[in-house]
Amino acid sequence: MGTFSRPIIVLSRCLEMEACRWNGDVIRSTVVRELEPYVDYITTCPEVAIGLGVPRDPIRAAWNGDMLHLIQPATGRDVTEEMTQYATDFLDSLGAVDGFLLKSRSPSCGVKDVKYYHSAEAKAMVKEKGSGFFGGEVWERYSHKAIEDEGRLLNFTIREHFFTRIFTMARCRQLRQHGSMKDLVQFQAENKYLLMAYNQQYQRILGRITANPERLPWDEVVAAYEKNLGEALAEPPRFTANINVLQHCMGYFSDQLSRSEKGFFLDSLEQYREGKIPLSVPVHILRGYAVRFEEEYLLQQTYFQPYPAELVSITDSGKGRDR
Repeated sequence: MGTFSRPIIVLSRCLEMEACRWNGDVIRSTVVRELEPYVDYITTCPEVAIGLGVPRDPIRAAWNGDMLHLIQPATGRDVTEEMTQYATDFLDSLGAVDGFLLKSRSPSCGVKDVKYYHSAEAKAMVKEKGSGFFGGEVWERYSHKAIEDEGRLLNFTIREHFFTRIFTMARCRQLRQHGSMKDLVQFQAENKYLLMAYNQQYQRILGRITANPERLPWDEVVAAYEKNLGEALAEPPRFTANINVLQHCMGYFSDQLSRSEKGFFLDSLEQYREGKIPLSVPVHILRGYAVRFEEEYLLQQTYFQPYPAELVSITDSGKGRDR
């Protein structure tokens, strides 16, 4: 693979960028730091934007009857309307974007794990969890984009999935802005095995869109392609799908490898199936075969390197593989 398009990422400003947390802290994130040379960040702190200041008394999402409010318990201030308006204004003015990396558990930016309290009282118990006021609006508008928080990206599988999505969508965005039908055909071809691993149903849908039998105009075709591509990449591939792709790719060399070489590769597949080695091991073996036998079609496949190699990290939260 050649150079990578630079993803445009909306980032919670408290993550590595500015000491704007309620207590005046900045949150350290290795992922944010390592991504910075390869992406363009658009930063925001919704709480500071609506005038809450730094430091500030913390806010919480709390029920008042059947309505969820954003309350500052220490002062009794209700900032629901201000936050809702800020989220609307910010996202309305947002241009092209490839993903979001937001602060976990934040009542404003949190995506999925925000505590909802029974009431605004300081001693109220947690009733349930959901999205923050800003993060929830992001999810409503951009569910087909890559949306994560810094906590979940400690998991290797989730992090790899996030990187794959933002770099793939960034390249598609560049294609939409500067490409042609010929470029779209090439993009679809280069992503054949990546899409096969992620979602074969959407792979077929994207193939039909690329074929464009109705001879629709470029803007309409590429808009439909971009939307369906985002949906195709919504969930990380299951390990069984990766094995299927790897076996397909192995077919390119089945007549050229020795019996022991084939056995070595198949053994690596079995170890991957059992969770003993990461996907990168059999992928690297196959990529080595592609180089050895000068299999240019495979070497062009984004499946073998969907994002910059410098971002590869084997660190993990230890939660294990669930797909």
